[in-house]
Amino acid sequence: MTGRRAFLQQSASLLSLVGLSLVACNTAPTDNPSQPHTATTMKLHSTAFNPNNLIPFQHTCDGQDISPPLSWDSPPAGAKSLVLICDDPDAPRGSFVHWILYDLPPLAHQLPSGVPKQPKLPTGGVQGKNDFGNLGYGGPCPPSGTHRYVFKLYALDKQLDLQPGATKAQVLKAIEGHNLATAELIGRYARKR
Repeated sequence: MTGRRAFLQQSASLLSLVGLSLVACNTAPTDNPSQPHTATTMKLHSTAFNPNNLIPFQHTCDGQDISPPLSWDSPPAGAKSLVLICDDPDAPRGSFVHWILYDLPPLAHQLPSGVPKQPKLPTGGVQGKNDFGNLGYGGPCPPSGTHRYVFKLYALDKQLDLQPGATKAQVLKAIEGHNLATAELIGRYARKR
């Protein structure tokens, strides 16, 4: 009888483990915008700098403070808009936002250098408010040391339809559950004093 009881307990434990595995496999995708629903990723490039290299002077607060040229792969099927966010995770008081662009057309594959600092772009796209308090791009301007500047592109299954001047928090909230793919490019900058 004890052998039968041990067998039943082992069988119940095994069934329990199988059930947990099935639940884990069927877990719904995360709504975290930094993790797409699928494994799809795009590649983000700049002709101004290579990944993890220095961002050229003209694209910083010490130079002309113009946005760098960016290009990317085609977004996945079903993409209705693109979002670009650039921030500095090394800022003294936490992440500092340098650029927010949303509702970019999904057929767009690049942004030229020096995107105008206006609410809506003629080619499509709306600009959010950076942490300098302005619309459009605000270049790297670290108080000390070398900082990283993370350009992150999201392909979404909808348009956000937010008014110009939305903050990073507002954009990330609107992205939740709608991210199809992401791409990331990191540049660095240190001011010469």
